[in-house]
Amino acid sequence: MKLKGKVAIVTGAGRGIGRAIAIALANEGAKVVVNSLHSEHADKVSAEIKKAGGTALATAGDVSSARDIKALFDSAIKKFGKVDILVNNAGVVHFEPVLQITEAEWDNILSINLKGTFLASQAAVRVMKPGSKIINISSIAGKIGFPQLAHYCASKGGIIELTKEMALELAPKITVNAIGPGVIETDMTKGLLSDKKSRDGFMSQIPLGRVGQPEDIAKVAVFLASDDSSYMTGQTIFVDGGWIIR
Repeated sequence: MKLKGKVAIVTGAGRGIGRAIAIALANEGAKVVVNSLHSEHADKVSAEIKKAGGTALATAGDVSSARDIKALFDSAIKKFGKVDILVNNAGVVHFEPVLQITEAEWDNILSINLKGTFLASQAAVRVMKPGSKIINISSIAGKIGFPQLAHYCASKGGIIELTKEMALELAPKITVNAIGPGVIETDMTKGLLSDKKSRDGFMSQIPLGRVGQPEDIAKVAVFLASDDSSYMTGQTIFVDGGWIIR
């Protein structure tokens, strides 16, 4: 129970990586605010946590909206009285050749992935006490380039640099770290991984020889949320089966 007595907010927690992180934090004793754009997804994960004996609060909102972010933190403080851990997981991806990305598509990806991370972090810092943790979810796409993902790569690279800046500015009160997932089996990647050619292409780049699972990311999130990582800040841990070392 590494997180007993802690209160955590996880954005984009309605499914996939966010769901796995929310459940893992709850299993370690944290009270978890499960945030999702869709209330039915948040409700479902919250119910899972409660059924397992944990404590959770379901909230719905758009992380790119300052008003929704304020409502999220107001709900967390009203229910639990504090916020110790923030996991900025909410994100979207869309494949499009660079010459065909519209202004609206660019704005949508950057607003949710990067702006959302900033807004939630800013709100968290206003209420967090010393010893608190911010964990951002980036991607290997923030470190290496991928065709047809200019806007996504820009947003995830921005998260890595934002993590460094916030770590410097908020030390020693709050630690800020990031996780860079590789190819993880979720609803977001289902289409790509169900195509044999695409899956084989991914597998050829992964030294460990398998696609990652959401729980692989959740285990690292627990580490970064706990005192085990108390002497780390400004770092991005890539959980990618070895992709970026090739």
